Amino acid sequence: MSVPSALNKQVTGANLTGHYMQDILTFLVSDVLDKPLWIWLVFIAIVLLLLALDLGVFHRKDHEIELRESLIFSAFYISIGLLFGGWVWYNLGPDQAALYWTGFVVEKTLSLDNIFVIAMIFSYCAIPRLYQHRVLFWGILGVLILRGLAIGLGAGILHHFEWVLYIFAAFLIYTGVKMLAFDEDEDHNIADNKIMKFMHRYFRVTDKLHGHNFFVRLKDETGKRHLYITPLFVTLVMIEFADLIFAVDSIPAIFAITTDTYIVFTSNIFAILGLRALFFVLAALLSRFEYLKYALSIVLIFIGVKIFASMMGLFHISPVWSLVITVSIIGSGMIYSLKKTAVEEHQD
Repeated sequence: MSVPSALNKQVTGANLTGHYMQDILTFLVSDVLDKPLWIWLVFIAIVLLLLALDLGVFHRKDHEIELRESLIFSAFYISIGLLFGGWVWYNLGPDQAALYWTGFVVEKTLSLDNIFVIAMIFSYCAIPRLYQHRVLFWGILGVLILRGLAIGLGAGILHHFEWVLYIFAAFLIYTGVKMLAFDEDEDHNIADNKIMKFMHRYFRVTDKLHGHNFFVRLKDETGKRHLYITPLFVTLVMIEFADLIFAVDSIPAIFAITTDTYIVFTSNIFAILGLRALFFVLAALLSRFEYLKYALSIVLIFIGVKIFASMMGLFHISPVWSLVITVSIIGSGMIYSLKKTAVEEHQD
């Protein structure tokens, strides 16, 4: 081959490589839900990495999650969630970061009631601590998918019907007032749960656990082998439905804070990711935050009123001040709860 021919091939190859690189860069900066694709890919990569580390490295073997380990992982996930807000600041600006942190804090606080119900489900289904993390891992994975679908649906509705924000705001104010005015000590009778009854009526469910398995093959009276659902899977299904119920509060709350799909999705998902580790901490300490629900109710009312005032042109509260007010209210509720319950325990 002559020297000129070889040089021509090299130039042609370089041009093709440059062309492909240009196409890749164009693809990465193309908009997906009003944000460049690469910024979504960074978020997805972080979530997948955290899930892989959780199940594949830190919790490969079933073991009881002790309080110390739970505290460490809770601090880790909260730190990751807060640091991601710094990354949002760097790429999207301080206002978007403030909205992200506000959504993160509100979702974390709303998760407290969810944790209480999950603890009751575990207790009723007699799930030992040894297997609780496995149920929570797959439960949270399902929650991520369901929340993603709910947020996508909500974003689509708001994009075409902005007036739906008024409904969200009114719902948040109603929920907040209800939490303030009425006693929330409801009798959650898990035995009467319709999901539980449905599973036992229409599926083969084993009477006892079979290790950490969700499904097992067992012989019936005739010697035929059938696929059975274990109580571990029944528990998982109930936790998924419990989250769907709680999403009725959290999805309107985050959309009332911002309609930016990226901020809504990332703040919600990062708050949920740490719910697993937070469960083992709060399951033991939940009684110490007895009065936190009142602070949360004030936050919900504040968010609802803020939306009405902004859309009617009465006044506007900046994202930074909204974050400061939200954190101050919830922080005050936590401090008051800890002090009040400490005094009550001392008197007893």
